[in-house]
Amino acid sequence: MLEAAPAAAALLAVAVLYSSVGHGGASGYLAVLALIGLAPDAMKPTALVLNLVVATVGAVQFTRAGHFAWRTLWPFAIGSVPAAFVGGALRLPVGSYRLLVGMVLLASAARLFWTAGAAAGAVEREARLDRRSPPLLAALPIGVGLGFLAGLTGVGGGIFLSPLLLLLGWASARRTAATSVWFILVNSAAGLLGHLSSVARVPGEVALWAPVVLVGGVVGATAGSRRLPGPVIRRLLALVLVLAGWKLLFTR
Repeated sequence: MLEAAPAAAALLAVAVLYSSVGHGGASGYLAVLALIGLAPDAMKPTALVLNLVVATVGAVQFTRAGHFAWRTLWPFAIGSVPAAFVGGALRLPVGSYRLLVGMVLLASAARLFWTAGAAAGAVEREARLDRRSPPLLAALPIGVGLGFLAGLTGVGGGIFLSPLLLLLGWASARRTAATSVWFILVNSAAGLLGHLSSVARVPGEVALWAPVVLVGGVVGATAGSRRLPGPVIRRLLALVLVLAGWKLLFTR
């Protein structure tokens, strides 16, 4: 079992990296929580609480920087929020989806990394993407599926939404980050409400971990929303997807 200081450092690193690309970091937190030996029934609500902290910071930072647009979020969120509540209320084995989702994340990571260079200097194309809106007939079922998965597993769903937005050309890198962090925020809240019966099992250490990830979220979200260029965000997102995919495929 990891000692308190190394565990806090690991959570801080996860928060910085994930928040820089508009994620809350739940998949990373779950990996750290597993390493420190946290009881499985406490892992999901704990990850959702930490996710809420970092996603709130990210939502504020990316919105203040002018990258958030409601028209990109709502087609996904309208179905994802109730689905996340239902998923959060359920206690089902989730191993059946791990192999498929892990492979999808790794494939998406490879695609994002190799196309990041082509995005350099494509300011006009990025602006065109930000004027688009995801088609409702496609976004609604995607939101329902991702919301249910988010509530069921304790992640916010952004780890799956981000590559879809980028690979389907529905948003630029920064608009994707801003949309994802809001998607994570609303789904984490819904999933936590659905999992309300397990909140009592959140360990007391969360009072220490929450300020740690808050600091990490401020650092990462500030860099991602204001300083990091689009190609760098894509490569960082690819790294995050690799970490999440590795966790799904090779850890339990």
